[in-house]
Order: sequence, then structure tokens, then C-alpha cells
Amino acid sequence: MISTSYPRDAEDWRARFVSDLVCAMAKKDQVQLYLWAPPGDMPSAVRNSLTNDESIWLANLTDRGGIAHVLRTEGIRGLFIAVKLLFKLRKVYLRHKNDADIIHVNWMQNALALWRIPKPAVISVLGSDYGLLRLPGMIPLLRKVIRQRRCILAPNADWMVEKLKKHFGDIAEIRCIPFGIKDMWFDMQRNQLSQEIRKWIVVSRVTKKKIGPLFSWGEINFRDKDELHLFGPMQEQMTIPDWVHHHGPTNPAELHDKWFPDATGLITLSEHDEGRPQVMLEAMAAKLPIIASDIAAHRNMIEHRQTGWITKTREDFQDGLGWLTDSNNNKSVGLAASEWARKYVGTWDGCAERYLAAYEKLIGIEK
Repeated sequence: MISTSYPRDAEDWRARFVSDLVCAMAKKDQVQLYLWAPPGDMPSAVRNSLTNDESIWLANLTDRGGIAHVLRTEGIRGLFIAVKLLFKLRKVYLRHKNDADIIHVNWMQNALALWRIPKPAVISVLGSDYGLLRLPGMIPLLRKVIRQRRCILAPNADWMVEKLKKHFGDIAEIRCIPFGIKDMWFDMQRNQLSQEIRKWIVVSRVTKKKIGPLFSWGEINFRDKDELHLFGPMQEQMTIPDWVHHHGPTNPAELHDKWFPDATGLITLSEHDEGRPQVMLEAMAAKLPIIASDIAAHRNMIEHRQTGWITKTREDFQDGLGWLTDSNNNKSVGLAASEWARKYVGTWDGCAERYLAAYEKLIGIEK
């Protein structure tokens, strides 16, 4: 399994979903998993595929914000680092070409280094990959790599399937494999809503696209009445208003134990290329209502006024804040969201079963 992002420890916010997936796959007796990812905690059953030089290089890349951040912010130097990453990936693929039955690639760009290494591959497709597909020449290049092997493209949300089938459906199977949700989120108990101070939560990297219109839409509500608590690293130079309580990066345990139980709801007005944001799934499982921007990823998760609130305008946003302060609306939406998350997403053990079925299909032992 290949991933260019991985949490260093339990308090690291980066790519928690990869760690959760690795832990779930490690339980499968049918799988011997080799992991090539930035250094971090991993189950004893998983074998570390990093050389010492690769470990140092990936740790430095992580400290700089990861490859996506480097590409966004470092111009030509960022492109040079991306090319260097592909060369390192190619060495990894060549190193395992005789002992691996399947290569599991997280993020489509990491598959480019598989050129002329005809190993079966499962490629997890995330929302950021859609930005990649808009780059000139990227789709033809990916097609040349994908058609060299038996391949399953595995988007983690079904709204991505149609576009992937259009571009790659003739040369690969497109199989939606949703990521899972930890049991602790389904088991979380929310406290009674405060009628005096209502706390709304935003969990997001701080960039213009991820924040969207939040700061311009929210002042009327959060300067003098409700509280807005923002969690996430500053990854672009932005001025955070003085009425926003910015706490910096967080981790699942802190959100679960301290913030989600007393919150009124989660807000995301992202205009970014989202796939199926993990923090939204966790909030839904925890019965915490969500107000979300009107983008494909959010519409795929939330039914307006049933499992959350979709907002298109400032007025919609104000209406959603008011509607969800009603305790009856808040409770009913939270319960419906949790039921949807359990039915259509499920746990990480279920996700591991879905990936195991994909592996078995590729090596010809599909049940």
C-alpha cells in the first residue's frame, strides 16, 4: 500500500483515514500488508516498506505540509519535488514487483510511477484527484498507465463514479469503496443543547477554498451571539476574524471527548475539490448536524433538512443556523444522519471487507 500522507502519532491530524484503513486491513488473515508512507505508528502485523533514506525524505515532505501543499505553494520547486516523489515511488514499485500480488495506491497521481510494471492495482480515488484530472494531458497519461494492468479504480464516494467511467471505464473496473467510520463516533453521547451559548465547530485546513465564504457570512451570527470554533492548520496566508476561536490542528480524540458532545453543529462551506470528507462522516455518526455548502460531495452525503442543511447563499446559511438551534430539529437531523452513516458507510471493518473483495477479484479468487 502506497500513501504520501500518514499521521505521525495519535495526535497528528494528517490522513487519519489511511491509518484507520491500515489498522483494519491488518486484521485480515488473508492479507500481508507492506506499507510505504511517511513514518508513523502502525500495527505490528504491517511491514514497513521504507528505506531509511525514504523515511527521512517523506518525513521532511510531511513537515513542509505534504505534496499537495508543496505543489500549491512552491511553484517550480514544487514541481521538482513532485517529480522526485514519482522517481522514489518507481523504485518502491520495482522493489516489490516480484513479491507483491497487488499494489494498493492511494491518490491517482501516485499510480503514474507504475509505468510498465504490470502488477494488478487498486487505486483509491479521492476528491483532490479531480483537480488532477483537469490538468492538460493527465487523463491520457493515466490511461496509458492503467491499461497496462488489471485495475480497479475505487472512489470513496459514488458521485465520482460517472466521471471515472467516462474516462477509464473501458480499461478498468470502477468500484465505489466507501471508507469506514470508527465505532466510537456511533457510540458518542451528545449533551443537551445550551440555550445561552451555542458552539459551532469547523474542522478544516485554513485555505481560501476550504474556508469558502464562512468569514463573510458568519460575522452577523458569531460576533455577538453564537461561538465559532475553528480547528485546523493555517496553510495559506489568511486573516482570521477576531470573532473566530482558532485552535490550530486537532485530532479525533480531542473532538470526540471535548468538542463534539457540546456542539450545536458542524459547519463546512468548502469550495475545494472534496471527495467524502471524513470529519463529516464522523460528525454524522456522532449525531452532530451539519451545515454544508452546495457542492457535489456534500449533496451526496446530506439530504437537505433530513440529514443536514445544504446552503447556497448567505440567507440560506442564516436560516440553517436558526433552524438547527431548535432542539427538536437538531435531534431529529442528528439521528437521521447517524442512521444514514451506519447504513451507507459503516465501520472500518466493513471497509476492509470491501477492499479485500477487490483484491480477490484482481487475483482471480472472487467469491
